[in-house]
Amino acid sequence: MGDERDGGDPPDAASRWRLLIRHRFGFQVGLDAVAWAAAIVLATLLRYDFAVEDIVWARLVLLIPVAIVIHVVVGTAGGLYRGRWRFGSFEEVAALTRCVVVATVSLAFVNRFLFGYLIPVSATILAGCIALLLMAGARYTWRLILEKRMRPSAETALRVLVFGAGEGGLQVINATLRNPSSPYLPVALLDDDQRKQQLRINGVPVSGDRTRLADVARTFDASALVIAIPSAGASLIAELSRLAVNAGLDVMVLPPVRELFGSAVGVGDIRPISEADLLGRHEVDTDVSSISSYITGRRVLVTGAGGSIGSELCAQLYLFAPDQLVMVDRDESALHAVQLSIEGRAMLDSSNIVVADLRDRERMAQVFAEHRPEVVFHAAALKHLNLLERHPLEGVKTNVVGTNTLLELALAHEVDRFVNVSTDKAADPQSVLGYTKRVAERLTASAALRSNGRFLTVRFGNVLHSRGSAMGVFEAQVRAGGPITVTDPEVTRYFMTVEEAVQLIIQAGAIGRGGEALVLDMGEPVRIADIAARMAARSDRRIEIVYTGLRPGEKLHEVLIGADEHPAQSAHPLISAVEVEPLDSRCIEPLLATDGAELTSRLAELCRSGDEVRPPAGSI
Repeated sequence: MGDERDGGDPPDAASRWRLLIRHRFGFQVGLDAVAWAAAIVLATLLRYDFAVEDIVWARLVLLIPVAIVIHVVVGTAGGLYRGRWRFGSFEEVAALTRCVVVATVSLAFVNRFLFGYLIPVSATILAGCIALLLMAGARYTWRLILEKRMRPSAETALRVLVFGAGEGGLQVINATLRNPSSPYLPVALLDDDQRKQQLRINGVPVSGDRTRLADVARTFDASALVIAIPSAGASLIAELSRLAVNAGLDVMVLPPVRELFGSAVGVGDIRPISEADLLGRHEVDTDVSSISSYITGRRVLVTGAGGSIGSELCAQLYLFAPDQLVMVDRDESALHAVQLSIEGRAMLDSSNIVVADLRDRERMAQVFAEHRPEVVFHAAALKHLNLLERHPLEGVKTNVVGTNTLLELALAHEVDRFVNVSTDKAADPQSVLGYTKRVAERLTASAALRSNGRFLTVRFGNVLHSRGSAMGVFEAQVRAGGPITVTDPEVTRYFMTVEEAVQLIIQAGAIGRGGEALVLDMGEPVRIADIAARMAARSDRRIEIVYTGLRPGEKLHEVLIGADEHPAQSAHPLISAVEVEPLDSRCIEPLLATDGAELTSRLAELCRSGDEVRPPAGSI
């Protein structure tokens, strides 16, 4: 019945653990026994001023085993030999100290009352102190030997500087220096906090602030910089990246805090810097309690659940434990992907995975009747500017009529919270995409007047690495060998990562008032040409940048707030609020009867702020 020799199963985890404990128990007991023996002999010698002839050695031979037995019994009872603490750790030394104190007192009692002073009491106490020093010193030495053996090879590992001597830096140092296969060898730390200068973490010194980066890199012969601050914003990362590149260093970062989710940093978490780090990191502080109050335990429906925004919405909403998360999309493959990413399975057999099209009013009515959502996030839309300029009617069918259908169903089913996801193209719109999204904002504001709940819009700019985004296009063009196509050398856009945008969307849903458009702070706009130049420079081939000219409906500079809008600060520092003029839904009825330039003109008319837009005659 086999054992390993007969080809049977290897010992299970419990067996391996018991074996480890036995080996460690024997090693520690042996170490401590030698320490007590040496301590008693040395303490006695010191007590008698090394007058060897005055010592009765037979008494020591009797006392030493007694001391060892007492110590082992006390240590076992206190968990010292049960593998509770890492060998040589501060926690183990603290437990060792308690054990030695109890053992010393016990030994003094036995020595006095049972054996009638085998050695003087002072020698007993001194022996305890010496034993503790020997035991702790042996453990520390052994730990240093092990840690040295665990360090990566100085010949093969990349010598790196670590910026940040806080918790992130500590975890990077520990992760790299305790892994022999680590590709990184930290040689120095940098930190702007002057109180941390001259600090050493596991032997790695803090050698200056960011201004000394180049000097420190030369001193320690470093080849790369690791930015070990998970909460670092885009501006800090960009500044450190510039300094590192000027010093001839490669740049690597840790993931943002949201990606780590409180887990310890591993070597695999260190990655090369990306455009998302340079452009899209914003320190987003969300009010978890306010979000939980309208999400947790409630029925939540997300349209466009398979898209870039929708899938991330579903992933983050899932963490707030809604009673039901209904994911709606017309793309079955996208639904498959989002279920797999969230639930770790993709059988598509759950009632909360719904294939439906906003354009199909009857189908959407079925969805609402079946699931009775209390909160709706509307992320479904047609968003590609060029296509909508050529096919404006399709944009109207989805972005306008589809949104209105959803709003009417939400009103009929008394939805408590409706969040319409919009775009910066809706601020001072001049494209079909902008017109349709602006009309959708106004329809949402109109529905808010008829609802007892909160119907509001969230507006933001470009999302990094969303489907069809400029970043994805540039990366594909670089892989193909170029050229990178940019419309205009001066064109600028706002950028934010999809994770950060969705965090603020969910937060906006908690703090927004009905009828408002909540505008996310996207930071400063970025020149697209600068992004293209950086991506071209990182390629090992020469990549040409070609300027193609602005396309119809495209702006040179996007804005988040229109010229006639007056933003007010919301309850969140990264969110502003603007009032949106309602639009009677009957005004959109004539749109489906036209197309082309006439349709675009009518859309533009519906977007004019300050003008009263009346429904067509006979529709009242």
